[in-house]
Amino acid sequence: MAETRTMTINMGPQHPATHGVLRMVVELDGENVVNAQPHIGYLHRGIEKLFESMTYRQALPLTDRLDYTSGVSNNLAYCLAVEKLLNIEIPKRAQYLRVLLSELQRIAAHLLWLGTHALDLGAMTVLFYTFRERETVLEILELATGARITPSFIRIGGLAADIPDTFLPRVMAFVQEFPKRIDEYETLLTKNPIWKRRTTGIARMSAEDCINYGVTGPVLRASGVNYDVRKAYPYTSYEDFDFEIPLGKNGDVYDRYLVRLMEMRQSTRIVKQAAEKLPPGPVSATDAPQVVPPDKNDVTSDIASLIRHFKIMEEGFEPPPGEVYSSIESSKGELGFYIVSDGSNKPYRVRVRPPSFINLGALPKMIEGALVADVVAAIGSIDIVLGEIDR
Repeated sequence: MAETRTMTINMGPQHPATHGVLRMVVELDGENVVNAQPHIGYLHRGIEKLFESMTYRQALPLTDRLDYTSGVSNNLAYCLAVEKLLNIEIPKRAQYLRVLLSELQRIAAHLLWLGTHALDLGAMTVLFYTFRERETVLEILELATGARITPSFIRIGGLAADIPDTFLPRVMAFVQEFPKRIDEYETLLTKNPIWKRRTTGIARMSAEDCINYGVTGPVLRASGVNYDVRKAYPYTSYEDFDFEIPLGKNGDVYDRYLVRLMEMRQSTRIVKQAAEKLPPGPVSATDAPQVVPPDKNDVTSDIASLIRHFKIMEEGFEPPPGEVYSSIESSKGELGFYIVSDGSNKPYRVRVRPPSFINLGALPKMIEGALVADVVAAIGSIDIVLGEIDR
């Protein structure tokens, strides 16, 4: 009887295709994967514990550092949870701007994913194409928020400020041009025989397996499951917008690629609608003076506003005791914040439900029996960011 021997190797944490400090302990029989276990913790910063040492407002910049490709989305998820705890209503203009900025951020995140995923599989040109458009999106975000990666622009109670006059013309110019750019990506990849051989039928996940593993986002929808938080549990006025949820059929790397391409087209539709239908009005809740700081002009001319500003910045606010969970559809899946309040000005407990962490748990199932080269394709197709996995 022939002896069967396997070899165990480390893939990462320095491997460029792990998209961060992820270590995969892979057991191989020749080039076939027998077993694989993700090992995490190399980027652990204790963000959830840090929340407990800061006031609710001070903790907002921590959210940018989770999935650092989706800073605006992280801000939104956290602020929605705190606003739910406070039971305050956000003006319609602020809600529409939140949608617009979040969808631009989704496009930027998907562009980064597409360029790096294609590079992992040997298609270098796509990276230059996608970063061209990503630079445009980041410039638009910077115009409104003052930052490219870590904006902290969405604030508890609304937004940090209104958009400048030059913002909407830049947005409209982008949404007119961007669909043609997506066509270029498709020309490079969608029917490319090498790309199809590297992605079709690779790392398949059935709809049942995805649900059992708790997978969300494009990975879930590529397996044909029609679940998107924006449709299932609409938040911040998503019910006002007309868009579709792209679905795949085979649940493989190729379908995950197609779903994300279609999502960028749908996000462009949403951004265009938000820009065209943007209502007038304030961008912060006017009925929550204990939460929203006064206008900066008032702070410099009115002593009562100065005192209020100082108290909010130094002491924060005290939500009623209780617990809330609020989630959004981030670029990678369902991003949720669970917050427990004890009535003080600091959260008693904060727990993040990060999509990358949950989706990574399905990786061993995806790559059972695959080749070593397919592990690279599988990791890229999940679109993980270690910042929100290790937290």
